[in-house]
This record gives sequence, C-alpha cells and structure tokens, in this order.
Amino acid sequence: MDPCEEPPLRTRLVGLAAALLLAVVGALTAVPAQAAPAPGYQPPPVTFGPCTSTTLVAAGAQCGFVTVPLDYANPGGRKIRIAISRITHKTPQSQGIMLVNPGGPGGSGLGLSRLQSRVPNGAGNAYDWIGFDPRGVGASEPSLSCDKTYAGYNRPYYVATEDPRAEAAWLAKSARYTAACAVAGRDLLGHLRTTDTVEDMESIRKALGEQQINFYGFSYGTYLGTTYATLHPQQTRRMVLDGVVDPSRVWEQGNYDQDVAFERSIGVFFGWVAKYDSVYHLGTTAQAVRAKYDEQYQKLRTQPAGGLIGSSEWNDIFLQAGYYVYGWEDIASAFSAWVNQNNPAGLLALYPAPTDDNGYAIYLGVQCSDAPWSRYPQFRARNAALYPKAPFETWANAWFNAPCTYWPVPAGRPTAVNGAAAPPILLVSETLDAATPYSGALAVRQSFPRSALVEGTGGTTHAGTLQGQAPCEDQIVARYLSDGTLPARKADGGSDAQCAPTPQPVPTAVNLPAPTAASAKAAASAVTAVAPQRWLGN
Repeated sequence: MDPCEEPPLRTRLVGLAAALLLAVVGALTAVPAQAAPAPGYQPPPVTFGPCTSTTLVAAGAQCGFVTVPLDYANPGGRKIRIAISRITHKTPQSQGIMLVNPGGPGGSGLGLSRLQSRVPNGAGNAYDWIGFDPRGVGASEPSLSCDKTYAGYNRPYYVATEDPRAEAAWLAKSARYTAACAVAGRDLLGHLRTTDTVEDMESIRKALGEQQINFYGFSYGTYLGTTYATLHPQQTRRMVLDGVVDPSRVWEQGNYDQDVAFERSIGVFFGWVAKYDSVYHLGTTAQAVRAKYDEQYQKLRTQPAGGLIGSSEWNDIFLQAGYYVYGWEDIASAFSAWVNQNNPAGLLALYPAPTDDNGYAIYLGVQCSDAPWSRYPQFRARNAALYPKAPFETWANAWFNAPCTYWPVPAGRPTAVNGAAAPPILLVSETLDAATPYSGALAVRQSFPRSALVEGTGGTTHAGTLQGQAPCEDQIVARYLSDGTLPARKADGGSDAQCAPTPQPVPTAVNLPAPTAASAKAAASAVTAVAPQRWLGN
C-alpha cells in the first residue's frame, strides 16, 4: 500500500474501536478475574410480601429478595439482591423447591413460578415453584442496561464481507455499546459469570431453608443446571433440562454451531411455506421461497419496509421461525403481505424496536466473560469462512456477539461440567433444534450417566415443554416430577425416549394483524425475548 494512502475503512474502525474502549475502560478500576466462591456464605431469610406483577398476584404468588454478595470471594463486601417469586405447593406433602430459569443469558424468570399449573396431571403441585431474575436482570438490584437505543430500526446490513461501510458501522456500534457497558456496569460487570448465578441459586436454597433444590431450566438455563449439578451434586434433587446447551462449546464455538443449525431449520420453514403456496403465494419449493426472502433482504438495504424494517430487521423477524413453529403463520403472513401487496403492517407488528436492552446487556455480560473470545480479526475470519455454508444467520449472530471481541472484563474459564456424582436428571431436545443443537443434548447425556434424553423426533422447536404443544414430552416430565421415573436408558448413545415433535401449524388464510398498540406491545415482548435467544429458549 502507498504510504500516503489512507488505510482501509475497516482497519481504521478497528483502531477507533480499540481507542474508544481504552479511553473509557482505562478510567475504571480494573475488574479481577472471578475467584473461587466462598462456600460459607449464609444469606438472611427471605421476607415475602405481595408481588407487583398482576399476573403473579392473580396466580397467588409471593415475592421477595435474596441478599447475596456481589463477589462470593468477598462475602463480607458489597451486597446485591436477587428478586424471587414463590407459589407454594398445593399437596399435603411437599417435594421441595423448584427453581426455574428461562434461559438467555438475560431472561427474566420472576414470572415462571406460574409454571406450577402447566405440568400435566397436577404433578407440579407438590413443589414450591421459585421464579427468579438472575443478577443484573429485571427486578433484581441492581439491574443493568447499557444503551436502551441500541436495537432501533433500519440498522446496517449484516454481511460484513459484502459491505465494508456496513462493517465499519457495526464495528463502531459494537465498540460504543461495549464502552457504555463498561460505564454502566462498573463492578457488577465483573461478576456476571454463570458461576456467579449458580452460587446465587445456592443462596436461594439456603435463604429458603432447603437441603436440596429441584430445577427446571430452558436453553441457557440448562447450562446453569449442569454447572450447578457439577459443583453442588449433593444439593441437587431433580432437574428437567429442555433445549440443552453443550457445556464443552461455550460460547463462541457454540454460536458457530448455531449458525449451521439455523441454516437447516430456516430451510424447514421455507419448505412449509412452499407446502402452503395456495395460502401464501410465495413459491412451490423451499428454494423458490428462499429466493424471495433473499431478494427482499437485498432490496430492504436501501428501501426499508414502512420506512423502518431494513435488511437486518427482516433477518431478525425470520430468525423467530428458526426457533419455534408457534409463530410460523404470523411470519409467513407478514412475508406474503409484503411481497404480494407491499403491505408492511405485519412486519412492523413483528418487529417494534425493543425499548430496553437489559436482556442483551446481561447476555453479553455472561457470555463475554464466561469464556475467552477471539479478537476481532480472527473472529471476522472465522465468520467469513462459515458464511458460504450458513448465510442465513452467520453475520447476524456475529454482530450480536461482536462486543465480546472488545469486552472490558477478563474472561474466565468455563466449569468442567461432569455429572458423575449427579442424581438422575431428565433431558429434552427436538432433533433439529437450532438454538441449542441436538449434539449438545447427546454430549450432556454422555457426561451425566444417570440421565435420560427425550427426543422430539424431527422437530425444530426450541425448549418447548410446558407450552401445551408437546403432550408426549410433557407427560414424561410429569411422571419424572411426580416420582422420579425416567425413561429406561438405552445403550446405543442416542435418545432414550422418542416423542412426536411440536406440530407444525396448518394455515387456511393469510392472517395479518393490524399494528395496534396492544399487538405492538405483545410483539415487543416477543422480540425482546428473541434477541438474547440466540441462546435463550423463551
């Protein structure tokens, strides 16, 4: 390169990003790596009172806080509070507490005590169901948000290898967000690892005066479960882990696994749309439907739908179809209305910009500090190599996680998960789950020799138990929670019981919701949940 020539835009932005972070982080006290937890911390008892959530009040829940150390290596230091809810058992004899986590990282679980009533045959009624917001989340104190305007509309094009200016914009955007977290998070940012939340689970157990916990974890919650059972096997009673994370691939490698799996699951969705071409008129083959998706993906780079839904928002809307079959009709209807009628109403209803980044901030706070990440040049090269194989989600996932390549907190080392001392636990996964690929369930089954795996054969839905759509899986869950019965473990290394997957819908007409205030609020909740759901199940 000519020494007088300006360096490439991407190179300049990498330098700018680094400079921006150094300026902000350098002003902060360095956060040490996570130390080993102090086993002797005893939290005070919980004082329960009324909940502020109307749905929890209607369910008869009580709410309170568990006081825990910010840093378990310094139990006498600063304290924070974990918000919990409780719905008590409804049987003469209690089977103890059932902690619930929805995933994320960053998902609020305070309302999940209400799952007690969703277990078939009343099998949930023998437990005190404990919902909780993990540290930094929701009603827990403090709650972390870094930049509530980060999501927005009409964001830059995702595919860095095709658009240097978009790449530069994403680099700058990621660096600004990371710097904002360094300021907003301060000392909390260094204590958001999975092991911190696992110790908070122990504190919840102690604060409630229990000898053991039962645990129901979805998606990332399964990693909390396997880590807890590794570190505290004697305090573990029963566990249901639905949508199982592979503990050996947290987190960067797991995201690459996701990209490949989402390519497959979105193809299943496009094939379903083609099957119902008489309804949606988008093509009679999966390839034809995909071509229409790709055409709009490029068009929306410069002509956003309704002035708001650009290419990145378009991709994020379709990502929901890779997670669940539940929303397929809404997404296909919005797709059809836009392509065939130039009507953006469905797209706008499915993607109102989130108004709070709490879930995303905690997602990064956990994943960026749980385990080391590549620096940006290597990260870019790995995504560029994967993109031809998995174009649907590779760069979207890359930019979602890009702040980890600049994160100001030193990364720890993941727990070596091993269930040799753990009690019998129940694993659930559908074969084509993209968010937590099925290989993770097989890996955990192998490392937990007393576990059993239920497979939703051929299904693409992620972490779908207790939603009323998977009766076979739910019945197995109910038997296990009732008396500990698991499917007999087979010797071939595969699943131990097979169920029909969550059924695909059968549409009869395009169903296009008007973007009313109510539908926008509901859609906002869905989108806010989906954002961290690149690991979240709910």
